[in-house]
Amino acid sequence: MTTDDAALRFEIERPDEADGTVVVLLHGRGADRHDLRGLHRHLPAGITLVTPEAPHPGRPWGYGTGWAWYRYKADDRVVEPTLTDSLDRLERFLAELPDRVGMILERVILGGFSQGGTTSLAYALTRPGQVAGIAMLSGFLVDAPDAVPVTDSGAEGLRVFWGHGFADPAIPHALAVRGRARLDGVGAKLTSRDYPMGHQIAPREMDDLAGWMAALDG
Repeated sequence: MTTDDAALRFEIERPDEADGTVVVLLHGRGADRHDLRGLHRHLPAGITLVTPEAPHPGRPWGYGTGWAWYRYKADDRVVEPTLTDSLDRLERFLAELPDRVGMILERVILGGFSQGGTTSLAYALTRPGQVAGIAMLSGFLVDAPDAVPVTDSGAEGLRVFWGHGFADPAIPHALAVRGRARLDGVGAKLTSRDYPMGHQIAPREMDDLAGWMAALDG
């Protein structure tokens, strides 16, 4: 089930002096477009933050009153048509992003928390070269060879920051280890950071992410 309107709703946090870099962060399961807006203050100066809202209503799937990027099955598996629908909508959203934010974009970094991180990585692997990097915060690499192939043609050179909690009860750390190994095997440029936390975003993680973003041009 999806919303009737194909356009994703979104929020924007723009600094006084924007530098042309836009970070698009996708919320987790059952949240909405407002959930990650507060992370803007942790990003490098000059970055514009855009937070779109997932297209699938969460309530029919038992996810509460918020929204979802896909329907989860188990382990690292999802209901594939729900994910591919979101990826198609996200592609249209990003294509229209310069008009939506009213500025010329020098680069786009895509990422998110939990489902948002999972969706972001799937997007980069299925649409190589469309974003400058992926910020994976406590997500997983989908096991769906047909819908999200993990090959060197799609992943080689892809810059990924992957932060995860050792004690994550929702997406176990073992899934991070598995996903990272798959990315390493196909030539992704992976920066992995682990933290003594559960399923959350920690201040230290945001510091590490900001440093990674600032070094992307290097």
